[in-house]
Amino acid sequence: MAKNLHPAELTNYPSNLEIVMSYLKKMRGGNCPTFQAVDIRSHLITAVGSFLGIGLIALLNTFYDIPLLVPSLGASAVLLYSACHVPMAQPRNVIGGHLVSAMAGVVVYQWLGNQWWTIALAVTLAIFLMNLTHTLHPPGGATAFVAVYTSQSFTYIFSPVLLGATLLVIIAVLVNNFSHKRHYPNFWF
Repeated sequence: MAKNLHPAELTNYPSNLEIVMSYLKKMRGGNCPTFQAVDIRSHLITAVGSFLGIGLIALLNTFYDIPLLVPSLGASAVLLYSACHVPMAQPRNVIGGHLVSAMAGVVVYQWLGNQWWTIALAVTLAIFLMNLTHTLHPPGGATAFVAVYTSQSFTYIFSPVLLGATLLVIIAVLVNNFSHKRHYPNFWF
């Protein structure tokens, strides 16, 4: 049985228009943050790290036939060398996020094949598992996507993904600490 509300109680509830307006106001955004002064030395360290990390992967792929080229590793390079202080760029997140995502993508492909919805399922499962394991790393979504889209086997998990992510982290540890303004990693696991 529905409770009869007194007219004064009705004023405590927002109207549908107020709910919609409140929702839309969230999309306004705010003021653009002010940019910090450009630190050329820091940007050069970022460039050297990126070149060495991606260069090592491309070199091993090209000259030693070690399959390491995965587009999502390029996105990881952006985090590792340019935003190494954020949690998603820490070794646990980079290596664990790629590993969990590669497993999700390969398992989905092996069980369900390559369909539009299996790509969506693999990425969704990767996000879910990265959140559960505290290894959230946005490029991991692309790792899962590629696993299904390119019909990968279980070897994809170890090479190129695990090996490639590990090499990027090693280079990040070596290069990022050349700057007195950087400390990498903030945590390992």
